[in-house]
Formats: sequence, structure tokens, C-alpha cells
Amino acid sequence: MVGINTTVEEPYYEIEVSGEVDASSSIHLDEAIQKASEQHKKILIDLSKLGYISSAGLGVFISYIDDFKKKDIRLALFGLNEKVAQVFEILGLNELIIICSTKDEAKEKINAA
Repeated sequence: MVGINTTVEEPYYEIEVSGEVDASSSIHLDEAIQKASEQHKKILIDLSKLGYISSAGLGVFISYIDDFKKKDIRLALFGLNEKVAQVFEILGLNELIIICSTKDEAKEKINAA
């Protein structure tokens, strides 16, 4: 089961993801990112409370990479635990998506991108 909380701290839209993102719950993550991208150009995703992500969850992030580049929307993930970070690294997503340790670092990288 996944929990999604959102906050706006202009100019950032932050999505906090908790629990597990699997095939059945990845739709909630997708909806949250879609909503964020409709009105904001800087999206931060806090994964510090995420315990597990399936390939369906990873697919959500992958599906936005090209679209966000075209629309100049900047996305950064932060707070990944070691297990989740490894999954992103194994698939090479750390080369395609900004991944940071902290929220402050994520803001810095989004602003520099």
C-alpha cells in the first residue's frame, strides 16, 4: 500500500511517497506526478518513507523523462533508502533522473539544471 502526500512550497511541488509502490498502487504515484506537472515546473519527490518499488513504479518515473525534458519540467528524487537507491542504479535511472540524499540538495540540483 502506498501513501501520497503533497505540499506546495513555491516554486516547488513536493510529493511524499510512503509504503510500497507496486503494480496496483503505481497508478497513485502516476496521478500525483501528472497533477504536479500540470501547474509546476519544479517537482521534488521525497522517497525517504518508501520501502519498496516495483518495476511498475519505476516505469512511472521512466514514462515522464522525455515529456518533462520537452516541457522544461525539472524533477528530483531524494531520501531513497539503500535498497531503493540500488534498484534505480541497477537500471541506470540515476543517469536519467536527478537523485539526491536531501531535500536541500534536490532543490540545489533542480535550480542548477
